[in-house]
Amino acid sequence: MIDHDGLFKKLLKNFFPEFIELFFPDISNYWQRNSLQFLPQEIITDIIDGEKKIVDILVQALFQNQEKSFIIHVEHQSYTKNNFNQRNFLYYTHLYKEYRLPIYPIVIYSHDAPLTQEASSFKIDFPEWAPLKFEYRVVQLNQLDWQDFVNIRNPVACALMSKMRMGTEERPTVKLLSLQLLTSLGLNPAQIELISGFIGTYLKLNAAEEAEFQRLIATIEPRKQEEVMEIVTDWMERGIEQGMQQGMQREAVLFAQRLLNRRFGNLSTQQQERIQSLSTQKLEELGEALLDFTSIADLETWLSEC
Repeated sequence: MIDHDGLFKKLLKNFFPEFIELFFPDISNYWQRNSLQFLPQEIITDIIDGEKKIVDILVQALFQNQEKSFIIHVEHQSYTKNNFNQRNFLYYTHLYKEYRLPIYPIVIYSHDAPLTQEASSFKIDFPEWAPLKFEYRVVQLNQLDWQDFVNIRNPVACALMSKMRMGTEERPTVKLLSLQLLTSLGLNPAQIELISGFIGTYLKLNAAEEAEFQRLIATIEPRKQEEVMEIVTDWMERGIEQGMQQGMQREAVLFAQRLLNRRFGNLSTQQQERIQSLSTQKLEELGEALLDFTSIADLETWLSEC
């Protein structure tokens, strides 16, 4: 199972300024780029269904030439959620109550369907009056054309092209052009691994597409071929290693979930997904920590600190 939230959080935490500069250049005009500070993840009890929500990304920044701060709150959604505009408003009010600073709310949608435009506001109104209209900014990837980003030298553009609108026949081309862009950005090995892993996750090719991908590689300049193939080889090596570990990790996940269900009742879908995304080492640490848990709140706190 793909940990969509984990992948997007990791991308944004490593390339947050680049994300803002790509999609919200207006913010770049008034923030101090070197003042960015990631805030602790907030745990919010969802008033609608009672589940606890861990806020995705909170970043505090200074306005240019001022000592005044503001907060950027980014939520990632990999699927359409009922009443999300209302939920997002409630998240906003919780965060404003906590920090009492201006908050710039952003939602990034990475779902493949539906293709309709997602909402970007929540309103309370009467026939003669609207006392409240809460608006947030939206990046809906399936509404964006990958061609518009292929020449932008930005690592976030390079990664997110893999989730933008494309024809089925374009998938091998998008993968190759994303990797070519990646090799030109001058990133360090860890950054290259992060971006290439993102591309590899969301542009897994079938046999026919893979054959076309290899054909396209053969048409590019030899030095670029070598750089792209080095990334592809790394994918293959990591895939073999992960396949060997996957069986052990799956057993560890199931064991941890069984213990927690037995002590605290059935886990929520979000809690199960968080546990499934843990590394083998973290699962071992959870196995030790849960012996000291006295309530489900202890699990939430432990997961939020991972």
